[in-house]
Amino acid sequence: MEEEKKTIYSGNPVFPGWYADPEGIVFKDEYWIYPTFSDDYGDADNTTDLTEQQLALQKNTINPQYLKQTFLDAFSSKDLVNWEKHSRVLDIKDVSWAAYSIWAPSIIKANDKYYLFFGANDIQSDDEMGGIGVAVADSPEGPFVDALGKPLINSFHNGAQPIDQFVFKDDDGKHYMYYGGWRHCNIIQLSDDLLSIVPFDDGETFKEVTPDEYVEGPFVFKRNDKYYFMWSEGNWGGPDYSVAYAIGDTPFGPFERIGKVLQQDPNIATGAGHHSVIKIPDTDEYYIVYHRRPLGTTNGNHRETCIDEMTFDEEGFINPVKMTNEGVQKRLLNNN
Repeated sequence: MEEEKKTIYSGNPVFPGWYADPEGIVFKDEYWIYPTFSDDYGDADNTTDLTEQQLALQKNTINPQYLKQTFLDAFSSKDLVNWEKHSRVLDIKDVSWAAYSIWAPSIIKANDKYYLFFGANDIQSDDEMGGIGVAVADSPEGPFVDALGKPLINSFHNGAQPIDQFVFKDDDGKHYMYYGGWRHCNIIQLSDDLLSIVPFDDGETFKEVTPDEYVEGPFVFKRNDKYYFMWSEGNWGGPDYSVAYAIGDTPFGPFERIGKVLQQDPNIATGAGHHSVIKIPDTDEYYIVYHRRPLGTTNGNHRETCIDEMTFDEEGFINPVKMTNEGVQKRLLNNN
């Protein structure tokens, strides 16, 4: 009797370390994840070669923990099981105006280059230097270099703190960015080179698209001609952090909250949120990539990157995500 093949799973978390806000994406035949560095895991690995300007900017931080978050790592995999770490694909030593709080990367390929958008300095008002920047590289593993020498967005509009950016390419080729903390979300349109903001047809530049109970962490994808707008709710450092969503007919909505799809499970983990979605090309298969906090920890910065399946019902609504310790099955991209 032929021996039955054992199913191989990724396991959760999918790679070691305290990492949050993961953006998952497919480039060619590889999966990539770009997370926020959340806390030291073993030996400290912080940026030490800071300029006088960066040291001065660091005095603005409202949380000493943010001073550790000065770079971004990335991870790649052919099969969702075996992950390769790419250290410091972006570092503040290559971004003169960034000093701390390098958060929530969003990456997209365009113009034969890779554009990595990031938040920096956690600004609390328009009087501080920081906001959303963009770095560019010739390959997914970088190194990424600041493209502008300044933030792309360095001020508050419609009450939205300039953090938690996500770049979405629509079917017509237009690139939009959704972003915002402090319970407000804006959409902007990017230029063809993705390095500036262009007004919408009505002349507006920053349109607010905030749904009920939105806090931060927007993510958008399109399925069956509908726009799925997802976000995080609750306190990022608490157990009730979660993901909710809405469905709209246009990139601008309107987006009316439908409900939560990812939240804590007392048997698995707490603080499940700030996610992204990976779609397997040419299929209707989706994975949700998110961070969560292990049971038994009270440290809000101890967040792990995990992957689970995301499915839909017959009407197109997202089914509640079941968090697992097993993760997802081994899946090669060239075996569709």
